[in-house]
Amino acid sequence: MATGRRTRLRDFNPFIMCSLCRGYLVKPLAVTECLHTFCKSCIVQHFEESNECPRCGIQVHETNPLEMLRQDKTLEGIIFKLVPGLKEREEKKEKEFWKTQSLHNSREDDEPKPKRERRDNDFLCGNEDFHRSDPQIAICLDCLWQNGQASGESMQSLMKKFIRCSSRVTVGTIKKFLSLKLQLPSNYELDVLCNGEIMGKDHTMEFIYMTRWRLRGTNTFPMILQYRPKIDFSYL
Repeated sequence: MATGRRTRLRDFNPFIMCSLCRGYLVKPLAVTECLHTFCKSCIVQHFEESNECPRCGIQVHETNPLEMLRQDKTLEGIIFKLVPGLKEREEKKEKEFWKTQSLHNSREDDEPKPKRERRDNDFLCGNEDFHRSDPQIAICLDCLWQNGQASGESMQSLMKKFIRCSSRVTVGTIKKFLSLKLQLPSNYELDVLCNGEIMGKDHTMEFIYMTRWRLRGTNTFPMILQYRPKIDFSYL
């Protein structure tokens, strides 16, 4: 009678362990570009410093590698079945973590909080969380008509022209920001340009970076946007 070969857990270790922490994969996330898988906490922390896969070195995403991660529920279920007690241990650790966070937050709530100073970037982001979890992009807003070119009309430059905002911010929002900071009349219209090309009001900063800034061979930061009084080409 044939006897089956007994498979040991360590035979599966190369497939169910994280190469970053050397432990069993916890909440495994797969990189969609190369399918390499890591613990959620490990890969998120890694992508705070780099946009390359830690195993193969492939560039995962130009600006936001976290978008290229997908949860692998199937693999997680297999690991929990293979490793006795792992699921229970991880659930216990997670409960203890959130209990600690709850106690910490409750102590903070008892303390008076200083009033938070509103910053320029808050206007650009708009919501209560100000989209701080979004991919961020650095921008330089440069005045193009300080010397009154062509029409004799001039504009002042921003005192602080370097800003950092969500990559989802649109040109329309940038125009509103400029109007507010430069104290322009409500009917005053602006053009916003990148590499000499007028940008549409619905274009996002990410779209402009990917299609106008990066593809023109300019990979440096910050991305430079120029502004000027709107030109009516119908009279030209």
